[in-house]
Amino acid sequence: MLLFSPEPQQLSSSQREDLRLASSKLSSTNRRCFQASIAIKYCKGNARLTERMFGWSRETVALGLAEKRTIITCVGSQIGFSGAKRWEEKQPQVADSLVKLAESHSQQDQTFTTTIAYTRLTAAEALK
Repeated sequence: MLLFSPEPQQLSSSQREDLRLASSKLSSTNRRCFQASIAIKYCKGNARLTERMFGWSRETVALGLAEKRTIITCVGSQIGFSGAKRWEEKQPQVADSLVKLAESHSQQDQTFTTTIAYTRLTAAEALK
């Protein structure tokens, strides 16, 4: 199986734009896999040449090539450590108070077919 093409293939500007657009619609792992495949097919697996031809980050392309070569997917910690904290994490005492208030207004299902408790307390009433 030939992994790298012998020399870079020429693509029209329209074809390059289509590949850029397709790449922009993908996210993280899928994007890296797609960019690595394009790098192998059109740029002899060269991340720098891929960067010049398509404008993609060569680090991202190199990571995608490494993931293809090793079959190990890299996962970043950005998802777990980014964004705003949940309201319950910011105000734990208030969250506990609201849970206790809701539990005091809850009642068992009258048919006793489930263990779910129901409450008629609305969010607006709870905040009062």
